[in-house]
Amino acid sequence: MTQYEKIQQELLSIPKIWLVTGVAGFIGSNLLEKLLILNQTVIGLDNFSTGHQQNLDEVKDQVSSEQWSKFTFFEGDICNIETCVEAVRGVDYILHQAALGSVPRSIADPITTNASNITGFLNMLHSAKEGAVKSFTYAASSSTYGDHPALPKIEENIGNPLSPYAVTKYVNEMYADVYARTYGFKTIGLRYFNVFGKRQDPNGAYAAVIPKWISSIINGDDIYINGDGETSRDFCFIDNTVQMNILAAVAEETVKDNVYNVALGDRTSLNELFDILVNKLNDNGAEYTKKPIYRDFRPGDVQHSQASIKKAILDLGYEPKFNILKGVEKLVDWYNK
Repeated sequence: MTQYEKIQQELLSIPKIWLVTGVAGFIGSNLLEKLLILNQTVIGLDNFSTGHQQNLDEVKDQVSSEQWSKFTFFEGDICNIETCVEAVRGVDYILHQAALGSVPRSIADPITTNASNITGFLNMLHSAKEGAVKSFTYAASSSTYGDHPALPKIEENIGNPLSPYAVTKYVNEMYADVYARTYGFKTIGLRYFNVFGKRQDPNGAYAAVIPKWISSIINGDDIYINGDGETSRDFCFIDNTVQMNILAAVAEETVKDNVYNVALGDRTSLNELFDILVNKLNDNGAEYTKKPIYRDFRPGDVQHSQASIKKAILDLGYEPKFNILKGVEKLVDWYNK
């Protein structure tokens, strides 16, 4: 039995109370779905700045009415400290996902990104500490590695941030470390590497590459690749990410005040990703024959990204079950439905 399987059995036998911020978003709604399936009581907080009601509606369709009754939604903004204080009351575990993602968005509007990702984060962190919450797990980012050239990325070795977004996520880690040193309130940060999966928004200027390309293939639209297509990323399927959040939430105190990579430990070039998506979707009835259109690199992007997941395996018992091919296969099945 894996560590993750063991923890799921324990949660089923002794349910807890969870707060998921950003619950109407892509990752937040997947966490909600898994927790409700495990019969947990979940408080959800979201202001719908990037999340969607339809994500919550879909989760409702995926769980029983009894499980759904264990969910309480709280509409509010993490930039309001009173909202955060109210949301954490009586909670055992916090999974803090609320943030404004996207490097390009942060370059276009660093002020709003800072407010959500730094002020909002500090509000949640402080409220959790004051509320004596058992554990606080937060969404960190692989962007923190910045211009550090080494591959794979190891948690202890970071470079200079390349965007306002990267700065905000690095500041989160620094605040978390200070709260551990100053107040004894230890947390775990999860450095996400290109997470993909169901309910990821394909629309808008800041959409992630996989849902955006799937939508383009289905609709017969042009696909643009920034650079020569040899840029590579460590694409991590959402189920792996959910596993890491739950493992981190219930982790022993000895491994807290830490950050962990959340990834597959592999990398796929954009050219390879294009072929994988086109082939899989064409096998499922699409008739996409267009070639990608290459254009300039985006400011703030790194050339290659690949994580070491050794620390997560050793400390938390992390065992990713989905590689890029299995993840895409499951995602395409969801799109077809």
